[in-house]
Amino acid sequence: MEAEIDTTGSDTPGSGTGSGTQPARPDVLTAGRRLWDDLRASVARAVVGAEDTIRLVTIALLADGHVLLEDVPGTGKTLLARAIARSLDLRMARVQGTPDLLPSDVTGASLFEPAGLRFVEGPVFTNLLLVDEINRATPRTQSALLEAMQERQVSVEGTTHRLPDPFLVMATQNPVEFEGTFALPQAQLDRFLLRARIGYPSGDGEARIARRHQAAADPLDAIEPVIARQRLLDLRDLVRTIRVADEVEAYVVALVRATRGHADIELGASPRATVALYRTAQAAAALAGRAFVTPDDVKAVATAVLEHRLVVNLDRSLRGATAQGALAEVLSTTPVPPVTGSGG
Repeated sequence: MEAEIDTTGSDTPGSGTGSGTQPARPDVLTAGRRLWDDLRASVARAVVGAEDTIRLVTIALLADGHVLLEDVPGTGKTLLARAIARSLDLRMARVQGTPDLLPSDVTGASLFEPAGLRFVEGPVFTNLLLVDEINRATPRTQSALLEAMQERQVSVEGTTHRLPDPFLVMATQNPVEFEGTFALPQAQLDRFLLRARIGYPSGDGEARIARRHQAAADPLDAIEPVIARQRLLDLRDLVRTIRVADEVEAYVVALVRATRGHADIELGASPRATVALYRTAQAAAALAGRAFVTPDDVKAVATAVLEHRLVVNLDRSLRGATAQGALAEVLSTTPVPPVTGSGG
């Protein structure tokens, strides 16, 4: 069943909107919650477990951002991407990161023909681009994605080509294998809205994975779209109207700024991280069916949004300091504001 979105609804009254954010309409509440319920059930027909990861990817879509999937091989990253793309009626393309992958293999290239130059689109011209093992591509090829991820466009031979909307990059990398890899620069990491992990399934879940092909040759065959692409875009626009009280906005800023002053952190989160945390908290509230963001929404997504952006001081890391530990301390020591049920 598709998530219904009434784009003619009137605004609901409320205060404490922070930075002029307009109040969310009632339709965003029912549509956001229904999308999450339908998407979770749809993807579960092919993917066992990974509910937290599915939720983070959905949040990234509604917040118009990109996802870095960091996990060992064989945990279902590609299957997850295909299941989400099919459930949301999105076109998907896949690029395998290798040392000989060229920027034109991703973005496309201009071909010379008797009539002139003809641009041939690369796999980046899609809705969901899965870049498998992105850290195996050279820095030159990695950099080719920067413009696409940030500005949703590709510039070739002096001509700018717009990418489809929505556009989501899901990039994977293996956190334990470093031979033949190129570490992602901070500029690239900062453009990923959040980082997610799938992890190993439970014993019962692994047994279900082993026997899932008994019911169908391909589990993806059972998946049908749960929302039309245009309705997904409408819902994404509505998520921007989720109310953020001034106190919650100040809490978002305080968390990000605290990472810059932590003794274990060499490089803290950037202002782009502040925007990312703000928008992901709005999307998290929408999936929960609420018209306003709470501090719990912010805390629930803070690790996924901030941890991969932090650089630990080298001397401190030799003594056992980690970005995860530093961020946990920031979350536990930053005062949490009281917020009423009205979001004001």
